[in-house]
Amino acid sequence: MRAILIYDISTEEPSDQKRLNNLRKIARKYLNHIQKSVFEGNITLSNLERLKVEILNEVDMNRDSVILYIFDDRTRYERMILTNTEDPTANLI
Repeated sequence: MRAILIYDISTEEPSDQKRLNNLRKIARKYLNHIQKSVFEGNITLSNLERLKVEILNEVDMNRDSVILYIFDDRTRYERMILTNTEDPTANLI
């Protein structure tokens, strides 16, 4: 299946930066880093469940926003890059 993860972590307090960095590390374990707070990639069901548990253990449920889009293997989707920038996933094997 395919997943897109988007997050917005509150960084009003100095200790919030650590939570932001930890969330970025968690997301990178499972998905490809596309832009600042956007990750995408193929993921297994078991890794998806691990990702969700790790995220929920890290975020502040009242101040942070995390959105996870899941596309099963039967879903047809198209990914378009509308600008002249390099595809951030072009160097992945």
